[in-house]
Amino acid sequence: MGKRAEPSGIVLAADDAAIAKGMLARGDRQHDIAAWFGVNGGRIAEIATGKRYLWVEPADSGDVPPRGPYPAARVAVEVMAALTAAKAALASAEAMIRHSHH
Repeated sequence: MGKRAEPSGIVLAADDAAIAKGMLARGDRQHDIAAWFGVNGGRIAEIATGKRYLWVEPADSGDVPPRGPYPAARVAVEVMAALTAAKAALASAEAMIRHSHH
């Protein structure tokens, strides 16, 4: 069996638990909630079952993020690459405009 991965270091605070509970109350899937926070689904299950943050009230429906599923991390990386290319293209266009006015 392989070595365990290092912990992510992401810790859910009481405010996060309130949002997670609001999402659960809305009927969101635990998997989607875990993806939103970037944690293992077990952390959301602990909140759902009352093992953690039993005393925290759910956030109001207006205070929770849109319903999942959420984009995969690979999509975020692709979007960042596209934004970097767009930024370079805009900088090049701006340089061309500035140069043509001199």
